[in-house]
Amino acid sequence: MITTPPSLWGRGVPRRPLLLLGKGRYGEVWRGQWQGENVAVKIFSSRDEKSWFRETEIYNTVLLRHDNILGFMASDMTSRNSSTQLWLITHYHENGSLYDYLQRVAVETSEGLAMAASVANGLVHLHTEIFGTEGKPAIAHRDLKSKNILVTKDLRCCIADLGLAVTHSQADNLLDVGNNPKVGTKRYMAPEVLDESIQTDCFDAYKRVDIWAFGLVLWEIARRTYSNGIVEEYKPPFYDQVPNDPSFEDMRKVVCVEQQRPFIPNRWFSDPTLSALVKLMKECWYQNPSARLTALRIKKTLDKIYSSLEKGKES
Repeated sequence: MITTPPSLWGRGVPRRPLLLLGKGRYGEVWRGQWQGENVAVKIFSSRDEKSWFRETEIYNTVLLRHDNILGFMASDMTSRNSSTQLWLITHYHENGSLYDYLQRVAVETSEGLAMAASVANGLVHLHTEIFGTEGKPAIAHRDLKSKNILVTKDLRCCIADLGLAVTHSQADNLLDVGNNPKVGTKRYMAPEVLDESIQTDCFDAYKRVDIWAFGLVLWEIARRTYSNGIVEEYKPPFYDQVPNDPSFEDMRKVVCVEQQRPFIPNRWFSDPTLSALVKLMKECWYQNPSARLTALRIKKTLDKIYSSLEKGKES
């Protein structure tokens, strides 16, 4: 427990102890209370200062209020014992990340579909430029994965962690890549990132990288979705093809050279919903980035799959 929250806590707010929720290379996440509600406090490690800066910049300059994007409350920089602490305060979701949730829980078809659709909704909102005073630039995430997606109380998802995001606005055709040397998570990297053929000056290229990663998240959800009472245990993408902490080279060999894709269990093909999801994920995994589906097309397809599942229940 730490009981010395940042300056922000002191702004007319009683100091409250915080509870550690998780730790990683990025830093730590704590649960705290602010203005009478639970909040999540992400404390960035000093080496990840650029991610804090980028995320703060995006949340402060862009109207990102959306059910499927993690809600931002405040960000703060404080000096403590001559070290700088970087905090990001957001809504708190007790189910934790999709990665954690899927390890604990297997889901029914309609739940798995609703989760996938909510991630797609969040991605559409990020990828779409909105014009006018309440507008926003188009945003590509660049580090989409199950650990960066949170599960809400009603089992919908919201996308978190915009520390690597790139933005683009059509008016001035300005592509803002930020200045974070960090690249995404190796396991989720698209072929063009691994073989370094990505067109770094083209915004659409970054959106297509997100779509590749979305296909992998869809696969993770499908494994944990029941059909005929059967379900697979949670595994990360490429679990059977690369080591636990794969190197860039491990991933390049599997994804670019051998052009492998995650294994599709047979049982998925005997379930109409899961087999429709297989078709969808494969359309996210084309080696050629421009052949991949857009986020909007994915969202519409998932809505269609959901309505045919509901019709099937009625008949």
